[in-house]
Amino acid sequence: MATTDRQATTLALAHALSAAERGLAVLPLSRTKLPALRSPHRDDPGPARPRCHGECGRFGHGVYDASTDPARIRALFAAAPRATGYGIACGLPPHHLVGVDLDTKNGTDPAAALRALASRHRFTVPPTVVVLTPSGGRHLWLSGPPDVVVPNSAGRLAPGIDIRGAGGYLVGPGSRTEHGTYTAAPGTAHFAPAACPPTLLRLLLPPPRAHHPTPPSAGGHGQGLVQFVLGAHGGQRNTRLFWAACRAYEDGIGPALLDPLVDAARATGLPEREARATIASAARMTGH
Repeated sequence: MATTDRQATTLALAHALSAAERGLAVLPLSRTKLPALRSPHRDDPGPARPRCHGECGRFGHGVYDASTDPARIRALFAAAPRATGYGIACGLPPHHLVGVDLDTKNGTDPAAALRALASRHRFTVPPTVVVLTPSGGRHLWLSGPPDVVVPNSAGRLAPGIDIRGAGGYLVGPGSRTEHGTYTAAPGTAHFAPAACPPTLLRLLLPPPRAHHPTPPSAGGHGQGLVQFVLGAHGGQRNTRLFWAACRAYEDGIGPALLDPLVDAARATGLPEREARATIASAARMTGH
């Protein structure tokens, strides 16, 4: 069994490195499809500090461990000797991956539901990477725009259709799980993720939240949002900036926080033009 596990880990690492060469950030997964590394904070006392997303420098932060760096990927798998698969983080550059998970469990027909949505809203799902799951489902890989954060959702579009967006991950083809192996559908393995149709993208985004102005005394809250952006690393910069900008506009301090958020984003290495575009997208999403 130990030899089999080692072989599965070696194969999973090879698949993960191949995916990373295509610009896909990866992390090791166990046979249960969960991240293979336990949190280094599992024995910490109560939530006295904000949740760590890898700022501590250790492994074990789930999707926030994901990387395209071969040396880091090898180190992740070395620390997870029982990994038999790998996850592909969604929402990160350059592909800004959006996963459409067509799950056939519970007697649903998500493929028919997606066709009905496409017919009703007049969009076409383009040819793209398709991954076949052991349960008979499919994962469709789509590419989102860089200045839009697609959230994760389960069954919101239709029963059996789950969405993997920012902060989520897809099980990569070649991964072995306790239910079987994930494989690329014939003829799609070497596709690049196709652009998500704009109409479908709008369906994936949540409606704008109601505007609740925050009193002027919320200066500390604004500083907290700036610090949240400053704490970004790797592929989190755009996601954190978008989230912070949405909160700022919802709380009525968006215009006042525009320049501080831009400065914070620039401090993390995000170009000013990209930072301003992300904040403008947040303003549109929140109705400002």
